[in-house]
Amino acid sequence: MRAYEALRAKQAAISSASSLGLTVRDAAVLHDSDKLTLRLQPCDVLARVAPAARQCAQFEVDVAQRLAEVGSPVAALQAAEVFAVGDYVVTLWAYYEPVTREAIRPADYARALERLHAGMRRIDLPAPHFMDRVSQAQTLVANHARTPRLAEADRVFLAGTLQSMRRAVSETGRPEQLLHGEPHPGNVLLTRTGPLFIDFETCCRGPVEYDLAHAPREVADHYLDLDQQLLRNCRTLMLAMITAWRWDRDDQFPDGHRLGIEWLNELRTATARADN
Repeated sequence: MRAYEALRAKQAAISSASSLGLTVRDAAVLHDSDKLTLRLQPCDVLARVAPAARQCAQFEVDVAQRLAEVGSPVAALQAAEVFAVGDYVVTLWAYYEPVTREAIRPADYARALERLHAGMRRIDLPAPHFMDRVSQAQTLVANHARTPRLAEADRVFLAGTLQSMRRAVSETGRPEQLLHGEPHPGNVLLTRTGPLFIDFETCCRGPVEYDLAHAPREVADHYLDLDQQLLRNCRTLMLAMITAWRWDRDDQFPDGHRLGIEWLNELRTATARADN
């Protein structure tokens, strides 16, 4: 967020926590992109603040609450409500002190993801299909005004990769279920009770291989009953999608343009390897 937006977002978080009787004297920024993640102290609560016009806060809260009820490995809500403050919405969560700076062991990551998927099969919530996000990426790539810095040759390549991988993934006939949508390491906390998943606004329906495509490659070695070809195709599709996001003129991802170039090169390498 821009500086003035971040200041207003902080004020919205403090106001929301204070309305619950929580004491807040400091709001430290933990993550800043299209939404702001803050650690509120001394109450030690995590606040997530997003512009009201660009959020799925109620959906995220509903998913997290339902998953917690069935014992899934998810971060706990501090309050099961969405706070609307001016132009922002705020959700409040338990804060977990990091127990180590080391990466989560692949086997532990896989077991936690299997438990999450098992819990997701037990809850019934309407969610978009993962192909909806593919369609959004395709629309973005086709829109020159939204992606003005994307060279024409790169645009043709990216559009072709999205289309071919979409077709390859959709033709498998694998079972589909509710998914996290982006269970990458940034959305997994290593706590004293084990790995816990956060950020459920990207939940969608699809094959579990789509979720595994976002996790470190070693995690798939410990996850049971995967279609390896589908997983490879999902990895390529996922890389094409996140590459497309980085070329959006409105993208606020840190160092996004450099990553857009880097991931285009990775995507070319991946597609060339698949063709050989």
